[in-house]
This record gives sequence, C-alpha cells and structure tokens, in this order.
Amino acid sequence: MKSNTARAIPVVDLPSWAADACHELRAILGAIAVEDVDALCGLLAQAGVIAVHGLGREGLMMRAFSMRLFHLGLQAIPVGDMALPAIGEGDLLVASAGPGHFDTVAALMRIARSAGAKTVLFTAEPGAPLRSCADLTILLPARTMARPVEHSSGPLALPMGSAYEGGLFLLCEHIVAQLASRLEIDEVSMRARHTTLE
Repeated sequence: MKSNTARAIPVVDLPSWAADACHELRAILGAIAVEDVDALCGLLAQAGVIAVHGLGREGLMMRAFSMRLFHLGLQAIPVGDMALPAIGEGDLLVASAGPGHFDTVAALMRIARSAGAKTVLFTAEPGAPLRSCADLTILLPARTMARPVEHSSGPLALPMGSAYEGGLFLLCEHIVAQLASRLEIDEVSMRARHTTLE
C-alpha cells in the first residue's frame, strides 16, 4: 500500500554546494602538470591548422576552446566542421578522451599522425590507451562517466563526468590566457574577431 506521506527532498544550499564544487575543481586543476600546459601552449602558438575534437559534453568544451583560439587569431576548427582543411606537417590535433579511449578519437589521432600532424590528448586516466597515439598528454585527474561514484574517495558535488568537463573548460580558459600573454594579444583584439552575425 502506497503511503500518502510525501518524502522531504533534501535542500541543497547553493553557496555550500558551490564551495564544494569549486574545491573539487581546484583540486583537479592543482594536480595538472604545469610543464605539460606550457608545452601545449608552445605547440598551439606554432601550429598552422589546429583541429579540435571531443565527444558529448567534452566535445562542447573543445568547441568552446576552438572558439577562443580563433579569437586569439589562430586557425582552430572543430573536427566535423566543413571548413576544416586537410591537416599535415606543422598542424595539430587536440582531442579529449576523459575515460582514456574512444574508437573515434583513436582513429582521428592515427589519421592525423599519419598525415604528419602532432597530436595532443586531454584525459583523466593515467593509463589511457590513447596516450600511445599522442605527442603530448595533459592529465586531468577527475572522475568521468567511466568511473562510478563508488570508486571515488569522499563526497562529490559534481555528478557523473561534470568534474572532468568543468576542469577541462577551466584549463582551456587558462591556456587561452597564457597564449594571449605569450602572443601579446589583448581582449580588444580578441573582441574584434568575434562574430557579428548574431
């Protein structure tokens, strides 16, 4: 027999939750190797065409990254966009595979390398199989969809793969800031490249 008594839904205090989420993201970003980020900035600054790729919500983060790279004046285009030219020597593929492997990402990385382009992998897994296809791997030690909550230590504010995706977004924004400083590009110049067809 069903009870007519409504169960109380726990109230989540927004400031407290936000503090927990920020703490979670800060721990992820604090564990990223600074020398790897610096190496990636160097590759991006020197690249001709920069192709970016990711799947699902990771893909949205990578598309946001390509937009900011474009605002810096770099030729960054998501894989799958019809405007993406052939890539080869001097070009770069930057791909995200939080869980460590996706067949489509593996195929794209092999194609890029065989064409002579360099490849960069963002992942959460130290033992990611795709590391063997990458010239540079950036490790974000965060929970992804591939790691259930019971395999994580301590309470988590961000569900499913949100910690990895949020960490990826913040890391990419940091890379954009680093590149802007390195290339001596100010926000006025970046804003001038923003689309007006809105």
